Amino acid sequence: MIDYQNFLNDKIKQVKPSGIRKFFDIAVEMDNVISLSIGEPDFQTPWHIRQAGIKSLEKGKTWYTPNKGFIELRKEICNYYKRRFNLSYNAEDEVLVTVGGSEAIDLVLRTLVNRGDEVLIPEPAFVCYKPLTYMSGGKPVIIETKAENNFRLTKEELENAVTDKTKILVLPFPNNPTGAVMERADLEAIAEVIIKNDLIVVSDEIYGELTYGNKNHVSIAEIDGMKERTVVISGFSKAYAMTGWRLGYALGPKEIVGQITKLHQYGIMSSPTTAQYAAIEALRNGDHDVEEMRSDYDIRRRLIVGKLNEIGLTCFEPLGAFYAFPCIKSTGLSSEEFATRLVKEKRIAVVPGTAFGESGEGFVRISYAQSLKNIKIALKRIEEFVEELKNESKG
Repeated sequence: MIDYQNFLNDKIKQVKPSGIRKFFDIAVEMDNVISLSIGEPDFQTPWHIRQAGIKSLEKGKTWYTPNKGFIELRKEICNYYKRRFNLSYNAEDEVLVTVGGSEAIDLVLRTLVNRGDEVLIPEPAFVCYKPLTYMSGGKPVIIETKAENNFRLTKEELENAVTDKTKILVLPFPNNPTGAVMERADLEAIAEVIIKNDLIVVSDEIYGELTYGNKNHVSIAEIDGMKERTVVISGFSKAYAMTGWRLGYALGPKEIVGQITKLHQYGIMSSPTTAQYAAIEALRNGDHDVEEMRSDYDIRRRLIVGKLNEIGLTCFEPLGAFYAFPCIKSTGLSSEEFATRLVKEKRIAVVPGTAFGESGEGFVRISYAQSLKNIKIALKRIEEFVEELKNESKG
């Protein structure tokens, strides 16, 4: 009998599986479950974008692309950042097209992190930053953001976390799972700390188009002195409902992009050809699609946050992404217990806050990337569940 443990990488063995997927898998195996667990738009990719991909296949455009992605696509990405954020990037050497935003995060961390480097990660946050830092040989240092600050990273929290070994700050806003955003004043405050301590920022802005209210997303690269020390990560999955097309990108200084391109060359070579043709169409003619989807999400957002607060699950107003992050401490259950019982007893799947870091204890993530009809049914069942828990506690 072969002992495979002797052959496996020790770091990989120590990494835990995703807590998000655990509850998704539970939901899939049960009947009549409404899943509010996965961060995937319920919209189809807009037809004209799909059509661009189909047309490329019909014309036989199925060959490899350049390692960095089609220059036509890279130029459109740069055009988008110019018109959207007034940021100028060079399509030749400051853009890399990747297999989803996740690949870009992995590449950047592996390129920048040396053994023992500290990487600051505000949590709760998406599940990949900590394990990818660890697998790169770095030390993840967690900054616990607070509900009383609307889960924003404050200047004081950042200052207190920096040491002489700190190299990178991961900036995951708009935030998954909380829906928190960082406004311009917030970014200007932390930029002072970043510049003073000579840090590099990995800014995951995949939800940048999904912000609500009267203020648009601000990229930290817009702040004075920050463009040259920021790698922006984004993609097409969330804003354009293109999750399965697997296309993202990284924007940053050519010295960094040149190095992450080498990893991409040897590990992936190039991103999917068909997806790149579709992405060109999305950037050129997809603004109205994004606006329509954002408007629909906003209706759901206001419904779900209002009802959760009415039920007694306190929920701050998320101004980005498509998640609500209600506090469930009043039920007396842990996050894991709440999510497990809710799916088993009421057939509603949510994700425990602890899937996004220990600071997520006492919260659950609810995705409103679901139909309004299903959200209304889910809220009714959640209300019933909370009432039943209250009756349990009374004996």
